[in-house]
Amino acid sequence: MQNRYSRQILFQPIGEKGQEQLQQKSVLVAGAGALGTVASNHLVRAGVDHIRIVDRDFVEYSNLQRQMLYTEQDAKNMLPKAVAAENRLKEINPEVSIEGLVTDITSENIEKLMDGVDVVIDGTDNFSTRYLLNDACFKLGIPFAYGGAVSSRGMSAFFVPGETPCLRCMVPDGAGNGQTCDTVGVIAPVVDMVASLQVTEVMKYLTNNDHALRKDLYTFDMWQNQQFSMKLKEPVPDCTTCQTKAFPYLHTSVEEEYSVLCGRDSVQIHKTDHFDLHVWGQRLQTIAEVKKTPFLLKAILDSGETLVLFPDGRVLVQGIDDITRAKTLYDRLIGS
Repeated sequence: MQNRYSRQILFQPIGEKGQEQLQQKSVLVAGAGALGTVASNHLVRAGVDHIRIVDRDFVEYSNLQRQMLYTEQDAKNMLPKAVAAENRLKEINPEVSIEGLVTDITSENIEKLMDGVDVVIDGTDNFSTRYLLNDACFKLGIPFAYGGAVSSRGMSAFFVPGETPCLRCMVPDGAGNGQTCDTVGVIAPVVDMVASLQVTEVMKYLTNNDHALRKDLYTFDMWQNQQFSMKLKEPVPDCTTCQTKAFPYLHTSVEEEYSVLCGRDSVQIHKTDHFDLHVWGQRLQTIAEVKKTPFLLKAILDSGETLVLFPDGRVLVQGIDDITRAKTLYDRLIGS
């Protein structure tokens, strides 16, 4: 066994057998922001065979405080997070297969994204996508490592189809308080702790240490020195995910043509399936300051808003959270 993993192998619950198991497993990391970068870093260093990282966003300077895989150069180059994460992780451990996908997670592609994976790690920043992941995991029988971090607070749980309730049972639709990192901030140690809790449960599961899995929804506040553990209860009898198996988020498109990105002061518009960035750079350079990379085109308007065009047909209208205003700008500059 390689010296790279020697200290992990010395840990008796893993040992050589557990290390061999890790090197045969595949994990989907949904989101390459704060939680996703920490989680994927741990997984890659631990030697998990294949890591699939999915994220729709690009690196910005405000990410650098807590999203540990990215550098100032990544932000300067406006690299998609999935691309920047893949590049950095390959430098950390070239033995691991790393697949960075620049796309949105939707009801149309979620099952394909989960094809062949043994477990899913939540690195998202909104409950719509989390419920979608929850539905897909329980439909396909794949464990789901949930996590969330905001301000100085964090929470995590590990849900196993057929053995535990699901996320919807523990956190019903609409139960969130609406706070996000962009409205109330977040300190990096909270992110590190939540993602580390997620990965620890994943490692237990992948090495067949099921007896050691936590059976709770763990929450804490690092600043206020508080922690609370809520035992995973019996499934809600009429839960539409794990009981009636209606899986509502798999049948209702999470991604509408127009959607406000939670806490991001941005509206995403997806009305076509392709943009030629070269062509659009030429079109928009007469009315905006244009910056183009192989992965996206950024058009900064005199009015203060910014349009970010992606090759897959998505547009982010940054600087507003008003869908009506975003529609107006889109129709005026891109066309309906």
